[in-house]
Amino acid sequence: MTSAEGQSSPTVVVVDDDRSNLASLKKILERESLPVRAASDGREALAILRAEPVSVLLTDLMMPGIDGMDLLRAAGQTSPNTAVVVMTAYGTVETAVAAMKEGAYDFITKPLRRAEVVRAVRRAHERASLRYENQGLREALDHAGGGRALIGSSGVMRRAIELVEQVAPTRATVLLQGESGTGKEVVARALHRLGNRANRPFVAVNCAAIPENLIESELFGHEKGAFTGAFARRDGRFQLADGGTLLLDEIGDLPFALQGKLLRVLQEGEVERIGGGAVERIDVRVVAASNRNLEEEVAAGRFRSDLFYRLNVIAIELPPLRERGEDIPALAQHFVRRLAAANDKPVRGIRVDALDALQAWTWPGNVRELENVIERAVVLATGDMIGLQDLPDRVARAEGGSRILHIPVGTPLEAIERLAIAETLKMTAGDKRKAATLLGIAVRTIYRKLDDWRAGDANDEGDEGDEGDEGDEGDEGDEGDV
Repeated sequence: MTSAEGQSSPTVVVVDDDRSNLASLKKILERESLPVRAASDGREALAILRAEPVSVLLTDLMMPGIDGMDLLRAAGQTSPNTAVVVMTAYGTVETAVAAMKEGAYDFITKPLRRAEVVRAVRRAHERASLRYENQGLREALDHAGGGRALIGSSGVMRRAIELVEQVAPTRATVLLQGESGTGKEVVARALHRLGNRANRPFVAVNCAAIPENLIESELFGHEKGAFTGAFARRDGRFQLADGGTLLLDEIGDLPFALQGKLLRVLQEGEVERIGGGAVERIDVRVVAASNRNLEEEVAAGRFRSDLFYRLNVIAIELPPLRERGEDIPALAQHFVRRLAAANDKPVRGIRVDALDALQAWTWPGNVRELENVIERAVVLATGDMIGLQDLPDRVARAEGGSRILHIPVGTPLEAIERLAIAETLKMTAGDKRKAATLLGIAVRTIYRKLDDWRAGDANDEGDEGDEGDEGDEGDEGDEGDV
């Protein structure tokens, strides 16, 4: 398995002080064609984390020296792209909840079952490997955005990032649509800097911020004496962007009377100044952006259909932050790093209570609002970690709000039920009574389900021998429990 750059896939590191278990786990994962390193204690695992990219850290919780919880915390600081899967011998949701509150991606209970180990590690490996693959592009987009990153591992953002990468080298007109604060200008700058016009001007004009009687001059320029106050010849934004990129922000607010003239400029590649008779040839890559739905504006007669189709060559829809909540931790941490440096503050991260509140808030102001909230928190933080007390009241009160579970189509109902109960217990810090209230079930139902799952896990121990491959009797030991 290789990354987009053709480099080796990040490693899976297995940590267990029981050497027989360690050898068996390593063999199982190697037979799944995963790149595996084995570590017999936390120190050895930490050294690997610091030395090379690691996709998954599969670690026992109870180990001498650096135990699994300490290693989990260290991994969060040393290798944030690494997904940690913990192994616990206690078989209780409470133990797993404690680990997941510290940032674990998943947990599996001992005695281990081969199928469960493979499933958990492969799922975590694929997720983490994708994050590594996207890292280089995100760094390029961060630079291209002038320090404001286009970050996201959610499906909608991955598609947007991939589209930006594909379209950037071309001269095709791009239409960016999305709510205010979703990062449309960041994408426009990325399209410019990642393309072959990066050494030419990037010019932005907000069509909604310029008075209607001045916007034609702003866009196309004017000759001396063309109107009262025109004391000298002036270039418009199209002339200033010649050879480069012009962002027409809030294009939906462009006066209807000017839309026809803009259409002609886009079609002919020529600009005529106000008060002038000659035309000037221009070479400009146009990126248009709007927080309005331009198709609806066309239907309402407020936007020309021919101009819409001319702008809508490549459409990129930027989703609101509330629809990609899984991107909030990465975005928030990015803002912490950048804004802590800008404000000369020693802040390095966000505590779990504050992160829970950030993920529960609905973000009407989108990424721009998140950036402002993080800057406030960085400035007010008295230690090296942002806590709930550093957030605005409206966000802090969102703690414990609704959480979203992303469940693939086809997931068995029993697995969905188990995940819902485990995640709700995680949100309530293991309080079964609160979890039962949130789920709308009796607390005894939770106790019964937990007992049933523990019993089922124990019973499955003896069933795994059936998973052995025929004709491979010498390897049967690593096909059952570990």
